[in-house]
Amino acid sequence: MICDNYKRPVLNLRISVTQKCDKHCPYCHREGERNPTTVMTVDEIVRIVRIAISLGISRVKLTGGEPLLRKEIVEIVRGITGIEGLTDLSMTTNGTHLKGLAKDLKKAGLDRLNISLPTLDPDVYNNLMGGDLQDAIEGVKAAVEAGLHPVKLNMLVLKNVNDCEIEKMIQFAAQTGTILQIIELEPINLSKTYYERHHLGLDEIAQNLEKLASETRIRKYMQKRRVYVLPKVNVELIRPIENTEFCANCTRFRVTSDGKLKPCLMRKDNLVDILTLLRKGADDKKLTEIFIEAVKKREPYCKAASSKTSV
Repeated sequence: MICDNYKRPVLNLRISVTQKCDKHCPYCHREGERNPTTVMTVDEIVRIVRIAISLGISRVKLTGGEPLLRKEIVEIVRGITGIEGLTDLSMTTNGTHLKGLAKDLKKAGLDRLNISLPTLDPDVYNNLMGGDLQDAIEGVKAAVEAGLHPVKLNMLVLKNVNDCEIEKMIQFAAQTGTILQIIELEPINLSKTYYERHHLGLDEIAQNLEKLASETRIRKYMQKRRVYVLPKVNVELIRPIENTEFCANCTRFRVTSDGKLKPCLMRKDNLVDILTLLRKGADDKKLTEIFIEAVKKREPYCKAASSKTSV
């Protein structure tokens, strides 16, 4: 297990495989990435993941953009699942392309999915994300039927947009055998006006869930996230990243689609370019050293936020 200088273990690798997306979600933080000039090949992605796993990082999540727009996505999944030491491979997706890919992804070795689904209202969905809600609904069902487990629904709550749908989303998650993640809006890559207009704190929602839950669990290695066990479904609350509890318990490390090691989502001033060295012929020993160097650059964003440049 590799730890940063604050004794926080790095257990989870999020690796962006593309910045292309067929949606226009106004709140998308794009993993803190802006205007990439290149994209990693399948072999480069797999090699970087192999280096990470050799250091004890055993859980990997494929992100974007929209990962399913990457034509080699099944090949990428297959390549990563062949690495010894991997214990979990997941993906975050808008789900609209899952109907034709879910079975192939499961067969290639994908374990589970997070599907962005902020609403069950077709008009709200089209206004927020663009496209047909039914494509996403069919994607959720296809993922469950393919045996991907768990399938989690990411509901980012926006004041006066979808905050009235929480009960409906809980019911939908129960009906489909999925887990609902209720997410608080982050002030990342957003205008101050948009954030102030749509941000809704989760305290009242948490209080209501406490009353309904038969049990509340704490996910120690997921920033002490609370999981509310309801009669037919589990609901998780995801608080903002830039809070002290999240930072103190962060186990994530990121790789951008253009091959930059990104120690913190909230910063853009401490990236480490691993792809250029890889393409210049660096051996695994050198790449491992670079990875360790980048991990040592991790520090709680809340520690000195005022002196850092946010994304």
